[in-house]
Amino acid sequence: MPDQFQPVPVKFARDSYIIVEGKPNADRFYIIREGKVQISRDVDSMVMEGNIAGPGEMFGIVSAMASHSYIETAVAMTDVILLAVERKQYGELIRKSTAVAVNTIRQFSQRLRKLDETFSRQALKGAAMNDSSHLFQIGEFYERAGKSNQALYSYQQYLAYCPDAEDIDNVKKRMARMASRVTVARPDYSPDTMVQAYPKDCLLFAEGENGHNLYIIQKGSVKITKIVDNKEVVLAVLGKGDIFGEMAMLENKPRAATAEIYEDCTLLAVNRANFTNLINDQPEMVVRLTTLMAERIWLLYRQLANTLIENPVGRIYDALLTQLEKNRVDLSSSQSYQCSFGFNELAGMAGISERESRELYDKISAAKKITVMNNNKIYIKSVAEVFKEADHYRRAQKMGKDIKR
Repeated sequence: MPDQFQPVPVKFARDSYIIVEGKPNADRFYIIREGKVQISRDVDSMVMEGNIAGPGEMFGIVSAMASHSYIETAVAMTDVILLAVERKQYGELIRKSTAVAVNTIRQFSQRLRKLDETFSRQALKGAAMNDSSHLFQIGEFYERAGKSNQALYSYQQYLAYCPDAEDIDNVKKRMARMASRVTVARPDYSPDTMVQAYPKDCLLFAEGENGHNLYIIQKGSVKITKIVDNKEVVLAVLGKGDIFGEMAMLENKPRAATAEIYEDCTLLAVNRANFTNLINDQPEMVVRLTTLMAERIWLLYRQLANTLIENPVGRIYDALLTQLEKNRVDLSSSQSYQCSFGFNELAGMAGISERESRELYDKISAAKKITVMNNNKIYIKSVAEVFKEADHYRRAQKMGKDIKR
């Protein structure tokens, strides 16, 4: 390790709480030097991960790198000696060791895929379908929603990946029927074109197709979704500087989600061939990628925890709080805040259908804590009030109470 890398040794007695799930502003993670630590999370019933860590293992790294609240609770099973690593020290470490950077990115990628499969299979009550046959269901969903641009692209990919499917003639008829309703032309770039531009309301890629590039948003925004049981679940709305699509590129597996152009976009596309050059020539970009992957892991854990809240109003507030945390908004502030997404997108983040969202909006807007502006974006009157509401429902769920407001 580099000489500058000087983690601080700390001791905890048996049964001591080291970190607590939900505690905000995680600023460090830990490497176990001696002893054993028990790790637990609210979503342990859904995520099958080892819950006892020993010498050489790390915990708290996702939250620290993402600079958000802790997503796990760690308790000393024995007297332990830990190395406390500050977030800035990790950045220094991977800048000096590309091997560490690559290993961390690949481990994060594998963890992301596992969480994504868990989210689809258990949280969304559907199979984790990210193979090419799922492209047909995606096309059907967009066709029913009147989104011809997105539907046509999905059907085109289905034809390309499943040319011998029994329903090919039916798909071709559907495509011919909707061709006149397409409103934007989706550009087609060669795999080695690094700067790519796409118009609003088209698909960059669909869940189930093969992935060759990761993307860095230079301008605009992209909505990341999954279609499960004929319902769109919004995983994230990404903006300038965000990176996505790395799981398919790194692991050579099908896309695990769909990327829809939410606002006109300019993207930097990085394929496997120039990814190595990116690591060697732009280490700061690798630091950024590692941090963003940690944030996505954190976000998936939070989304899984959101599904445990039975009250739909509570899920809405919790999903909104998660987005505020993601954007590093001061949760104690009584100031107003305008989001970059609308109520339907927020409901999608909470796994709630568009039909249900209309009923919930009437109920939530009556409380006068949030509203939707003329630009279709959510406006929060007081961030602190949203935090109080979300915290109220979270605590009630843990206590097993059904809160009706």
